[in-house]
Amino acid sequence: MRMSQMFSRTLREAPNGADTKGYEYLLRAGYIRQMGAGIFSLLPLGFRATQKISTIIREEMNAIGAEEIQMPVVNTADIWKETGRYYSIDKEMSRFQDRAGRDMVLAMTHEEAVTDLARGEIDSYKRLPLLVYQLQTKWRDDPRPRAGLIRVREFTMKDSYSFDKDYEGLEKVYRAHYKAYFRIYSRCGLPCVAVGADSGMMGGKVSHEYMYLSPIGEDTIITCPECGYTANRQVAAFKKDYYPEEEKAIEKIATPEAKTIEDLCALLKIEPRQTAKAVFMVGTFINDKNGEETDKLIVAIIRGDMDVEESKLSNAVKANAIRPAHEEEITACGIVPGFGSLIGAHGDYIGVVDDSVAKSNNLVAGANEAGYHFINTNFGRDYKADVADIASAKQGYICSVCGKPLNSSRGVEIGNIFQLGTRYSESMNCYYQAEDGSRKPVIMGSYGIGVGRLLACLAEEYNDEGGLKLPISVAPYQVHLISLVKDTAIGEEVYESLTKAGIEVLFDDRKESAGVKFADADIIGIPVRLTIGNRSLKEGKVEVKIRATGETTSYLVSDLVDEVKAEIAKLQKEIDDNIVEKELA
Repeated sequence: MRMSQMFSRTLREAPNGADTKGYEYLLRAGYIRQMGAGIFSLLPLGFRATQKISTIIREEMNAIGAEEIQMPVVNTADIWKETGRYYSIDKEMSRFQDRAGRDMVLAMTHEEAVTDLARGEIDSYKRLPLLVYQLQTKWRDDPRPRAGLIRVREFTMKDSYSFDKDYEGLEKVYRAHYKAYFRIYSRCGLPCVAVGADSGMMGGKVSHEYMYLSPIGEDTIITCPECGYTANRQVAAFKKDYYPEEEKAIEKIATPEAKTIEDLCALLKIEPRQTAKAVFMVGTFINDKNGEETDKLIVAIIRGDMDVEESKLSNAVKANAIRPAHEEEITACGIVPGFGSLIGAHGDYIGVVDDSVAKSNNLVAGANEAGYHFINTNFGRDYKADVADIASAKQGYICSVCGKPLNSSRGVEIGNIFQLGTRYSESMNCYYQAEDGSRKPVIMGSYGIGVGRLLACLAEEYNDEGGLKLPISVAPYQVHLISLVKDTAIGEEVYESLTKAGIEVLFDDRKESAGVKFADADIIGIPVRLTIGNRSLKEGKVEVKIRATGETTSYLVSDLVDEVKAEIAKLQKEIDDNIVEKELA
């Protein structure tokens, strides 16, 4: 491709709103342009890069026996109503009516669509197992798009779906995806970790997320450097200390102005672990049959030395969404903010107690009277509620597996895999006839990778002060050819010889200064740069620079094609030699 004819152009400065370095460089290098919040166009360079990523994904999906299909972005709402997700998913799903007045949705994911297909294709155990995938557009009306392609509203995703007759088959294909995903990311050159995760709106009981560890990430990853335990903080477990002792008589004491755990501990000269902290949220519960919404106060009780993990709490009460409660919503249940507990609470609320409280005795808790607390409160004797792990893991907490301190880091989710089980097949009547003649629901799995987000993470991983420096496997071109000589025929001849040899070349044939051409080459980030300059040409050579390392050398013009091929092969071998093949433990 000649740069004089290229549709996109580089920018000297990033537009406003470029909040990460990778996003800034994708904009400045002319890979992407923004249309609106979370809505981007892929320009030629960005499109070529994502096509290379897609090719790697296709090769790995095909290798585990998946067949490629394509399902529509626009879905009839009927299939989403069958599973209840038409009602349970909030405003992130865009709903509309066609000209005939039929309810329609823009697909956020395709579990419903693929199950609708499967129930028309699968009738017997002889048809199982099956595995299909697609690379298709998704729409999710995210309220907080950020960091360019990291968090968007319209995106391209590889989503694959497995169909099995039993859980043994599901486990097998789940493990195949687990391994294939590591191959995909390492072939792209992106380091990642797999973590245990919350299944969320997808359903099912087992899921893993693939995380690119980076300070720009919104997820918190809990890891144990000793035994390798890794999980998203939303589901991470840790070893808790409990403090059982003989129950003492409950007593109300004056605690003026002690509205926080810190104030209370300072006043009573106790430790936070000796308190029972009340956290007030409001859960939204949606009837998946008719979409009717109900809000209800949630009172979460946790020991004062810990914090509530909202995802765990939401799962414990099976809420579709939760938010902090307003004061009037708390007081409506007879609870006094700042001095609240479940003791004496009444009305329509849900109580959840962390096991750290349930297994410790004689804790200080609010008396639901301004200026007063109870000492020596005990779960079971003084109040009752459901018990669940709702505590948030933190760095320094103790690993529940090996007993060593945990670490914490930030990460960007770049893929996920789910064991759906019968969540969709039962609700959508996707059954098969078993060998014994009985009808059984198909066992399903769902597996996703965001293509644009993967490119965005590569841009974050591979850049320096000059711009991008993408790996050979995903860079839009292999070679960036710059001609600085007046005789245009020389550059054209080199360009033609490289192109005819099957080498992907971006040729800077523009009438620009050397400084502009070098700066553009740096920011675009093509792995190999060839420069035809007057000095080197006198010696019959072309200058060579490797973008990733800055290493420079020169090749004889007569050997140029072979030398460039060898350099490309060397860079690709570095990728291939570091392909990760991890098995699910």
